[in-house]
Amino acid sequence: MHHFTRQMTNASHPVSRLDPRVKLLTAVALLVMVISCQGLGFPLLIAFLCTGLCLTLRIPVKTLAFRFSEPLFIATTVLILKLFFAGSLPLFTLTIAGFELVGYRDGLMEGVRIASRIVGGVSLLAVVGFSTPFTELMAALSWLRVPQVLVDVALFAWRYLFLLLEDAQVVYNAQRNRLGYVGYRRGLSSFGTLAGVLVIKAFDNSQSITTAMVQRGYDGDMPMLLHKPFKSAEVFCALLLVLGMTVIRVI
Repeated sequence: MHHFTRQMTNASHPVSRLDPRVKLLTAVALLVMVISCQGLGFPLLIAFLCTGLCLTLRIPVKTLAFRFSEPLFIATTVLILKLFFAGSLPLFTLTIAGFELVGYRDGLMEGVRIASRIVGGVSLLAVVGFSTPFTELMAALSWLRVPQVLVDVALFAWRYLFLLLEDAQVVYNAQRNRLGYVGYRRGLSSFGTLAGVLVIKAFDNSQSITTAMVQRGYDGDMPMLLHKPFKSAEVFCALLLVLGMTVIRVI
């Protein structure tokens, strides 16, 4: 887990060295501005700046494309639905298999606005995720008084997800060596077996982990990282950034 976290984080980048609490509060403030913005310029500006930051963090383009694939699919779906099923000003007409679809100008603009907010918001979250180790991010959420149950569940899920991934790789490689994925039917059967094995392993691991943690004094309160005092320079730069973006949004 530690190796995977550091692999996705450029620790020498100035953004990575910022206090996670400052980054999180700044991202939340910018996210509120992106969601509440009625225009296109500000969300697209945030998306452009955040994508540039991700590239300066030396995040591979393939990783960025994979991270943005699902939000872009959602944004495209919303755009298509708004184009053909919302609005009152016809823009064009399509005839497909005897069905007539009318594209609306105002629906298109509304879809583009929503899509820009989706892309801008996801870009902000990507910067925070790529520049902050997961444990530090969870500690910052705990400091922000996010319910401790949610933080604990997220930490346990993050920690033991990699154990399940290793078990899945072992079973998958064993199945491939035995030609378990030759053919459609055999592949589906092997995948079902793999899923069943993972469920059983997850259940067994949960029992053994619970017993081990209770024996070590776990009482339901997960200890978090101790935060250092805020640095005035970081707080000032964050406030200056939020103020500047507020001015740009208003303009």
